[in-house]
Amino acid sequence: ILVSDPRCVVCLCVFSFFFFSNFYCSQSIVRIKMDAYDKLEKIGEGTYGVVYKCIERSSKEIVAVKKIRMEMEDEGIPATAIREISILKELNHPNIVNLREILMDDSRLYLVFEFVPMDLKKFIDSRPRKHLDEITTKSFTYQLLVAIYFCHVRRILHRDLKPQNILIDTKHNILKVADFGLGRTFGLPIRVYTHEVVTLWYRAPEVLLNTQRYGCPIDVWSIGCIFAEMAQGKPLFQGDSEIDQLFRIFRILTTPNEDTWPGVSELKDYKPTFPKWSEPILKESVKNLNSDGLDLMQQMLVYDPSKRINARDALQHHYFKDLNKNILPALPEIKF
Repeated sequence: ILVSDPRCVVCLCVFSFFFFSNFYCSQSIVRIKMDAYDKLEKIGEGTYGVVYKCIERSSKEIVAVKKIRMEMEDEGIPATAIREISILKELNHPNIVNLREILMDDSRLYLVFEFVPMDLKKFIDSRPRKHLDEITTKSFTYQLLVAIYFCHVRRILHRDLKPQNILIDTKHNILKVADFGLGRTFGLPIRVYTHEVVTLWYRAPEVLLNTQRYGCPIDVWSIGCIFAEMAQGKPLFQGDSEIDQLFRIFRILTTPNEDTWPGVSELKDYKPTFPKWSEPILKESVKNLNSDGLDLMQQMLVYDPSKRINARDALQHHYFKDLNKNILPALPEIKF
């Protein structure tokens, strides 16, 4: 198995233990052939694989099957697949997509997931007003926080939260986080990780400024961006390069300095010549939220990662006081 980054060795060991123990102990977890399924259509494609809508021949159940790209991996399974498998087998939760089984067929690797018909991006685009109503925005934001809190207490970062990686069960209004291909387990203190994480529009400023250490706050920043997108129907920060992304953030939240973000000037890609925007316009940029919603969003989009609200505290924010939690698929087990 190819693992170019030494830090992936732990993931490799977890995967190897999981794969072989399950192979010998439970043939329902790992099969050797793909012939139990028929492909219906291709429903997605990304850097790491192709996703097909399939039907299981025996049960007639619809599933999603991700075929992992192997053509660039001369020595075996990509590290991204190893990470996704090892992480997902640890995350059994109603708000996280369920990995049903792993298939090996002629040296090809397939991951079989529960089928969820729509992602959040398509769901937003399908709305008549191109944004979600207040109740749905609140429910989905809460469910997303529940899922990420569940990950964070298990020391797992998602690192690539975006509407395309969030699935919506439209029949039951259940949100499910998917695509853990960039996910990481982390320890304390937070180690040095790679810079290339999170799709540009949802990338935290500390990552854009090339910090060498980051943690759970990068996921919370992404949730803040997704929260805004659900409320207003379009991405909050739509940069076309890293520097443009930074400047779009600065225009809305003001340019950070040592007063608002101690240590920012020491980050590798910080420049003292950055344009100085001094008037915040977040309230004017996101008009479909009440004062509580805006307050929560502002706390999610705090520059200083150490002062950014965490998922646990966000779940207890006043914004969610009137949310009917009895109809949700899961509630957080808050730890103090």
